[in-house]
Amino acid sequence: MKKQILSTLVILFIFNNVFCQEDIKSKYPIDIETQLITYQEVVQEEGTKNELFNRCINWLNNFYNNPVSVTKVRDNKTGKIKGNHRFRIYYFDKDGNKLDGGMVLYSFVIEFKDGRYRYTITDFVLKKASRYPVEKWLDKSDPAYNPQWNKYLKQVADFVAGWTENLKMKMKPAPEKVEEEW
Repeated sequence: MKKQILSTLVILFIFNNVFCQEDIKSKYPIDIETQLITYQEVVQEEGTKNELFNRCINWLNNFYNNPVSVTKVRDNKTGKIKGNHRFRIYYFDKDGNKLDGGMVLYSFVIEFKDGRYRYTITDFVLKKASRYPVEKWLDKSDPAYNPQWNKYLKQVADFVAGWTENLKMKMKPAPEKVEEEW
């Protein structure tokens, strides 16, 4: 009887861990091929490929402090901009003090076609002595699992949400100026 109860508890524990992992993974977009957290969207926007490319260059110059060092490729002919950057994540200690959790590196690609553009943000890595893929934070069965990892993942998602919102806002065409007659 004790073996049956123990077996049942072990099975429930295993299923609970599997379902919890799936729940966490479902919150973040995982690329099927690379198994990396990847945010990607095609945005329909007024303008030619060149107009959209130029708007994006303007956005880059306003969004990043040093946009030239951020972007590795700016190719107007292919309609592609590639870049790498980073942002800080934080955690709170038991006294509520905000402490540095590290630096997360990421890559992005923005591609343009007439009337639309697509952004892809991926390759999130925590910068340590060696690079630590943030996808490891999704694994609750990891012996080193830390509940703080969920908060770090939320910070990554919040950063991307702000990044994409700002990009979409700046990619809209400028309103036409109506000359005043007097």
